[in-house]
Amino acid sequence: MNAQSSPQVGQLVKILKGKDAGEIAVVINVVDSRFVYIADGDKRKFDGPKKKNILHLELSPIVSSEVVNSLEESGRVTNGKLRYAVLNFLKSAD
Repeated sequence: MNAQSSPQVGQLVKILKGKDAGEIAVVINVVDSRFVYIADGDKRKFDGPKKKNILHLELSPIVSSEVVNSLEESGRVTNGKLRYAVLNFLKSAD
């Protein structure tokens, strides 16, 4: 099993397929070995996440601890924290 096949909550991903191709988002729920729910806090809010096939995502090695901690504590994460995680990822990628 390679790293591509095991996404985890809080992991940042680049969307490769679909109308959001090229966008960065955060995994907020892992459904099974093929599907995850992603949100970016901007176009895709926490309350309306997108279900994506992991084959259509490029997984980054970065996992946002703020998102993970928030989801573990309350089962939710604010859209602001999602935007912050995406912004930090984009800054580090430059």
